[in-house]
Amino acid sequence: MAAHSSPPPKPRAAWPIWAGLAALALIAAAGLGTAATLEDHDSFCAACHTQPESTFYARSLAAPSDLASAHAAAWATRCIDCHSGPGLAGRAGALALGARDLAAWVTHTGQQPAPLTVPIRDASCLKCHADVPNTRNFDRHFHMYLARWQALDPATAGSCVSCHVGHSPSGDPHQDYLQPEQMQLVCDRCHAANVGRG
Repeated sequence: MAAHSSPPPKPRAAWPIWAGLAALALIAAAGLGTAATLEDHDSFCAACHTQPESTFYARSLAAPSDLASAHAAAWATRCIDCHSGPGLAGRAGALALGARDLAAWVTHTGQQPAPLTVPIRDASCLKCHADVPNTRNFDRHFHMYLARWQALDPATAGSCVSCHVGHSPSGDPHQDYLQPEQMQLVCDRCHAANVGRG
């Protein structure tokens, strides 16, 4: 008696897989678009971040008392303006960090007070202050030598935020909230590295 063979299996339709992938892509795009819109509002950032960020946010709503709140008052500078790098890559990096922070918040694994995990880099400051490194006068000569110092000694060289601390209310408002003691330490390190010579 001949063995009865079953018909070969029918190939599965690929459309459910593609439909699922398309749906995931739409959800991801909607999520990124929503996040990009929401992060434009400091109140959204402050909704999840607790200390010290909620204090920084409160200061931005009052009379300027630090460099960040002075920027907010004078130029409507938002958190994301400083806490993202230049261009699309800078914004994508901020979104990725925001997604990580959101996951930590949702899973209750976030550390409080929140540590600063990504310090503001010079490129973030130079988005608005691109002319500063070209300053050629003695009162602001540090700016002129900063790039040279960073090239000579990248591990210990200063940066914009070495002197211009954004969220410290102890700076001098008549000197753009610079802190003389902090500045002197940076000046001493730069001069010890002999950056201005050669």
